Amino acid sequence: MELARQLREYGARWPAEAETVRRFVGFLETHPDAFARSLACGHVTGSAWLVDRAGARVLLTHHKKLGIWVQLGGHADGDADVFRVARREAEEESGLADLEPVAADIFDVDVHEIPARGAEPAHLHWDVRYAFRATGSERFRVSDESHALAWIDVAALETVTREESMLRMARKWRAGFPRARAAGD
Repeated sequence: MELARQLREYGARWPAEAETVRRFVGFLETHPDAFARSLACGHVTGSAWLVDRAGARVLLTHHKKLGIWVQLGGHADGDADVFRVARREAEEESGLADLEPVAADIFDVDVHEIPARGAEPAHLHWDVRYAFRATGSERFRVSDESHALAWIDVAALETVTREESMLRMARKWRAGFPRARAAGD
């Protein structure tokens, strides 16, 4: 499976995240339907760390269902090409069209719990994140999935979130992604 191969390469570049990668690959190997939202225990999602032209700011969404500031992204809905999912979700949620990948490599991975809501039980999102740069207009539009969108200085990300995975992405970006760090982030 292509995603499992990409995850193993990611794990080799970021050895401090080896346990998360091991869990993620195990999830893919034991759940052939891992990309389907209908898998009740959890499913693969794709996200975009979307920076401005200068690379100094990241576009975040104040997520309507979660009530927190996070990167753009969403469900794979059966699509095993998670890079394509991440790009599509970034375009749909921001209205921005001219997005260029910073690298073809995975930027970050995270496994996090989504709380129960109504009839939907708590479940895991197995999130694969890619870095993109806005090369055209940076004027976004807020989608129905968000309370708000905002360009946030990467250096000041901790003023809007304490989510460790968000702060980890900021550290990776400031350290010069796509160059890998031997000691992890």
